[in-house]
Amino acid sequence: ISLFSWRSRGRNYDAELQKYRPEVALVEFGDYHPLKPIMVTDTKTRRGARKGSTSSSSSSSSSAPADPLSSMLDGTDPLSMFAAASASETPDLGRKRREKEEEVVGPDFEHWLSKRGEILARFTTTEKLSIQYFFASVSGKALSPGSSAVSEKVRTRLEELDDLEEGSQRELLNLSQQDYANRIEELNQSLKEAWASDQKVKALKIVIQCSKLLSDTSVIQFYPSKFVLITDILDTFGRLVYDRIWTMCSDPRPLPDGFTVEDVNDTAKETCLNWFFKIASIRELLPRLYPSSSSRNVDLGIQETLPRLTAMIRGIGDPLVAAYARAYLCRVGMEVAPHLKDSLNRNFFDLLSTFKQISAESVQNQLVLQRVEVPEYLTLYSPAINWILQCIAYRAPEPLLTEMMERCKTLGNNALLLNSVMRAFRPEFVAVRATDFISMIKECDESGFPKHLLFGSLGRSLACADPPESERLTILNEAWKVITKVRSPQDYVNCAEIWVEFTCRHFTKREVNTVLADIIKHMTPDRAFEDAYPQLQSVIRKILTYFHDFSLLFSMERFLPFLDMFQKDSVRVEVCKSIMEVFIKHQVELTRDPVILNAMLHICKTMHDSVNALTLEDEKRSLALLIIGFIRMVSFGRDFEQQLSFCVEARATFCNLEPVLVQLIHTVNQLAMETLRVVRGSHSRKTAAFVRACAAYSFITIPSLSSIFSRLSLYLLSGQVALANQCLSQSDAFLQAAVSILPEVPRSISIEGKLRSSESFLLDFINNFLATLLVVPDHPEHGVLYLVRGLLNMVQDYTWEDNSDAKVRVYISALPLLAAMSQETYLYSIPKVDSNETLYGGDPKFLTEINKLCETLIGQILDHLKALGRDESPRRQGALAFSLFGVLLAHGDLRNNKLSQLSVNLWNLSHKHGYCETRISVRTLEYIKHQAQQPDMVHLSDTVQRLALQSRT
Repeated sequence: ISLFSWRSRGRNYDAELQKYRPEVALVEFGDYHPLKPIMVTDTKTRRGARKGSTSSSSSSSSSAPADPLSSMLDGTDPLSMFAAASASETPDLGRKRREKEEEVVGPDFEHWLSKRGEILARFTTTEKLSIQYFFASVSGKALSPGSSAVSEKVRTRLEELDDLEEGSQRELLNLSQQDYANRIEELNQSLKEAWASDQKVKALKIVIQCSKLLSDTSVIQFYPSKFVLITDILDTFGRLVYDRIWTMCSDPRPLPDGFTVEDVNDTAKETCLNWFFKIASIRELLPRLYPSSSSRNVDLGIQETLPRLTAMIRGIGDPLVAAYARAYLCRVGMEVAPHLKDSLNRNFFDLLSTFKQISAESVQNQLVLQRVEVPEYLTLYSPAINWILQCIAYRAPEPLLTEMMERCKTLGNNALLLNSVMRAFRPEFVAVRATDFISMIKECDESGFPKHLLFGSLGRSLACADPPESERLTILNEAWKVITKVRSPQDYVNCAEIWVEFTCRHFTKREVNTVLADIIKHMTPDRAFEDAYPQLQSVIRKILTYFHDFSLLFSMERFLPFLDMFQKDSVRVEVCKSIMEVFIKHQVELTRDPVILNAMLHICKTMHDSVNALTLEDEKRSLALLIIGFIRMVSFGRDFEQQLSFCVEARATFCNLEPVLVQLIHTVNQLAMETLRVVRGSHSRKTAAFVRACAAYSFITIPSLSSIFSRLSLYLLSGQVALANQCLSQSDAFLQAAVSILPEVPRSISIEGKLRSSESFLLDFINNFLATLLVVPDHPEHGVLYLVRGLLNMVQDYTWEDNSDAKVRVYISALPLLAAMSQETYLYSIPKVDSNETLYGGDPKFLTEINKLCETLIGQILDHLKALGRDESPRRQGALAFSLFGVLLAHGDLRNNKLSQLSVNLWNLSHKHGYCETRISVRTLEYIKHQAQQPDMVHLSDTVQRLALQSRT
């Protein structure tokens, strides 16, 4: 250090800015635009061209680089090529069959699979079930060779089909519902295994036994679910048979599109007929009917087969069993021939003719024996009737609905049928006739099927389509007269939840408020709301769908009392989150509406208070983001004191969510800067007091944050804001607080669940801090550069990682700051704040202090470079030496020969082992040569001549 003395070179920042300002050049764009896609023309080389030569057109087109994204548009990307290759291959049987089905049944048709889960969940039982379990194996018999082998084989299989002896099956009793489902799945697997092992007769026996189970109505309330489970097996059987026949049809060549019976080869026809003959030999009706339907080979004689199977169902005595058999046949019909509406209609009309059987003595006795009420029994028909009507109504013309309504009237407005009609036909058709449907509902017999269920089905249609405007109020009044009289809270809320959407869709807050009041009235007694949280949540969602004006929403008298019914914590929080999500999405303008603020604070407090020690971090983050979204939408305009009061209240309310506190501090700092903008030019006492209050808010809040880097960044930000508002003592307090907590920074921090070194984050903060210190004036009661010295002392005492150069890098970063502080005019300043350039006015003592500090720092850096040389760390040594060289070049006065010699030594040290990038070194030398041509930088000519490039040896 004694060999040289530091002196910063003088800087004229304005002149440098003008010198290095880029020149403005006019560019003729023509058709060019940087966002315009590149058009590449690919011209093929002529076939006769020599290898290595191209035509002029191809060479010119290749000069423009191909756009890698544009290739997707012409189908040459890998995925498109794969899809094209796949399309060129022969489709598998399953895909071909699906394509065939999609040709006639569009995506707007709701398939059976979408209803399966709902039926299984709805129709349950606690009664014990039984099942006939099949254990038979196919016994092989030796066949004598000769012409009689085929007939003997046929005879043997027929005997096996009849051979359902006692030892081949067993009745399993006392099964729970889950046990029953498990046994059915076992049968399904047995069917697949038997088919795979070429035991076709055994597979058929399993199907026959399962079909017999569909005649059992001993636990009648479980019958719809039993139907779903068993028809899964029938579907499996149908696919296996179909695929087998289709494979035969595709040999030796695939069938053409739109093939007819004449296109099918004789082998496939014979096999198909063989299956029908085998099934036709079954004596019992259901085991003969269901396999015939499930095989799906009826499309080889569809027009004759469907009517025959439809007529067979008329022989089923139990109306419930017959209804589901018709539903299954309609399922198959929609898959293989949805265009044959006559068969669908015939099944439906047959179903209507069996309604009188419901009141027959045999059925009534069965209900009495099983203790099942008539309304519950009628609901068992719903899945079957709904499905049949859905098939009929699919893409049906509007007059068909009129015909169905007339048939309902003929049957005395049968409620079950009327309900299915409303659910099956398009909502647009139903909405136009809403008044007519209401009249029919009024005339229904309530003992068999409750009217509120009918209004529920009507409400679903009206939620999707609008009735005539003149009829809407009448419709709502008529519906609510019935709904409000429902005694069961669960039945009531199920229906009310549906009609809330119609009310919100067509009426004002007055009508919605009335509906909410009625729901509260029905659901509050005996805390009935505790069993209806899903329906009540649906009510909230529907209201939020149509009401985005939150001042209007919260002005409903019954809205907040409605929210009070959500008393289960988890549900209450979910409801509050849904409200906040809609608020953040649709509240475009900033608000100061007291109605909105009070309600939203209440909702946000509910979310905040749900946080406890067991709350997951993701949940905390989600809640914090919602609350922050609300805080950002609150603005009191120029009433800054009211805004600060809101932040004070919010801090007390949301003290457990750190991201919210961070947002509040940012909001207060923005508030202070907004105050500065509004009152610029007139810094009154009142304004100064307000800014100090903002600073006090931040100073009190920041220590409560657990994240050390959040505290550091906010101390620095708040100090900058206070300084911009000429609050020097507050700024000093923030900056000193930041320096004082530097020793608390841990050596590693957790980021996304992984421990990482904190060194890079700390260096970034210190560099930002140093940049701020340029404009911070020294405190009159402290020494010169007290904040700079305090920061450097903390850096020196901090426990850095082993083998770390971070401390020395901070020293190198501090040198440009000290050089900037020694200038007569600073690079930047803050209006109405006198920095050290004004306070000291270029005082020689001040400059001497700066130079001494620079010499000390350089001495520390050089000592570290020597230590790295002893530790044989040439790469680290070279990097640091080059960094220090750059600082001396940019900020040091190299007219000092010893300082110039030091810079040359640093250059040589950085290149000694060849680790410095040659490209950077060359560009640096070019820059120095360019600078040496300037009149005030001639002294660099001597320096640049002593700088040589060295490579690794």
